[in-house]
Amino acid sequence: MSSVIAVTADDLALPLEQHVMRTAAVLEAHGHLVVLVPPEATDPLRRRVHTVRAALEADRVAIVPVDLPPLAALLLAEQLRQLAATDLGPGVLAGAARLLSHYLHSGALLGSVSRLDRVDVPVGAHLKSLVPGRHFAVLAHPEPHLSEARADAVPAGPAFLTQLAVAHGHGVDAGWVTGPLARAWRSLHVREVPLPADSARWWGTGRLVEFTAYIADVGVLYQLVTSVRRDTCGWCGLAVIGDRCLFCSATVDGQQRVRPPERPRQVVHPGPRAPSLAPRASPAPQVSPHQHSALER
Repeated sequence: MSSVIAVTADDLALPLEQHVMRTAAVLEAHGHLVVLVPPEATDPLRRRVHTVRAALEADRVAIVPVDLPPLAALLLAEQLRQLAATDLGPGVLAGAARLLSHYLHSGALLGSVSRLDRVDVPVGAHLKSLVPGRHFAVLAHPEPHLSEARADAVPAGPAFLTQLAVAHGHGVDAGWVTGPLARAWRSLHVREVPLPADSARWWGTGRLVEFTAYIADVGVLYQLVTSVRRDTCGWCGLAVIGDRCLFCSATVDGQQRVRPPERPRQVVHPGPRAPSLAPRASPAPQVSPHQHSALER
């Protein structure tokens, strides 16, 4: 059964040799590893994972960039680990990361937006941030949003049933999140979780309450993934979804590995194709969905 992790600052704190040994042990135990990393190519966490994979010369490690806040990234890794217990192969699991990220609604209640650079902050909000007691509702995914946190003005949430994960920082009361937001988003359950190690850096302040609405029903997640057309990677033979195998970096037709051209001025490569999301008939999920869960209200 494949393993899925989201790298955090705790991984970067490990000595490189220990990180390599730990990754090797995971591969020995699980066969394949899907690693969720930040989207920036220069991010230290992402560079560390590339170094570890190169040291192991492992083509069974898929490095998947996801542009998500820390709590949402951890919940996505949790969802993929749940799906790893079904009959989905590692290539499909890696491709499912991009698909399932669209069903996450993630944000934070912030005590200050003076150092927030993930969402556009108007000058007026910067000035209001200097006034004690002001709190701001910020959504980073799937659509950016920033406003003052008021009970009568809750940002639009998911149009399907979700649970709400809430992680507490310090100096901010979570009442707006667990109250008006949870009610407006019609959350089935409010789940208290530890604040990720990277949250304060990501949001620009430790005065926060981070939250993410997510689908907790593994049966529904399975149906979402299996509704997408699968192809077989012609290079490594894994079943995949999308236009590329995330393990061997080959295109879906498997004709060649994706490498930068040796003579870029003379050879022009077309841009990457959009992933094919044509639905297909899918087998019944191995884990039955909860009888009260549904995607559409």
